[in-house]
Amino acid sequence: MIQISYTSMVVFISIIWCLVRMVCAIKTKRANWTREIQLLLVYVCIIVVARFTFFPFSKVNGEIQPLVYESAKVYPFRINWIPFVNLFDYPEMRDILINVIGNTAMFIPLGIVWPSVYKRLDTHGKVISAGIGVSLCIEILQLPFYDRVSDVDDLLLNSLGFIIGYLLYLLAKQVSKRVRRIK
Repeated sequence: MIQISYTSMVVFISIIWCLVRMVCAIKTKRANWTREIQLLLVYVCIIVVARFTFFPFSKVNGEIQPLVYESAKVYPFRINWIPFVNLFDYPEMRDILINVIGNTAMFIPLGIVWPSVYKRLDTHGKVISAGIGVSLCIEILQLPFYDRVSDVDDLLLNSLGFIIGYLLYLLAKQVSKRVRRIK
């Protein structure tokens, strides 16, 4: 059995992030601090999304419980392929709302940040594909952890959140253009 704490995951992601950013700076022979601050927003989004998609929502004694990998419990994978079957499978309406709103809301910042940081996401199709792709990667990465479930509902809600964020990004862009025209 392998246990991965949230802190160790953040440290691991942070080290990889810093190494990649250093390699990029060395390769380009300069550091663009404006760009690095933009990319820092991407990093924060990744850390927050990882927290809520890989680690149990509830805390025990005030601590985030570890992600547990146990090879004997990997198979069969826990996958829900049928939309909306497990979505309402909670004892209270409050839990249903937390699931629906939480899965949607946590991807809204990604839908805002990614198209503003990554200029290659220059069409609606590319942005929406990126949002679905990120959500799909998360669902696939959850497969080996027996206490996590890869769920089509999560994929749909995460993608919806990403699209809502993208629409907010487009709205802000339009407002910004109009404000500049007025000046």
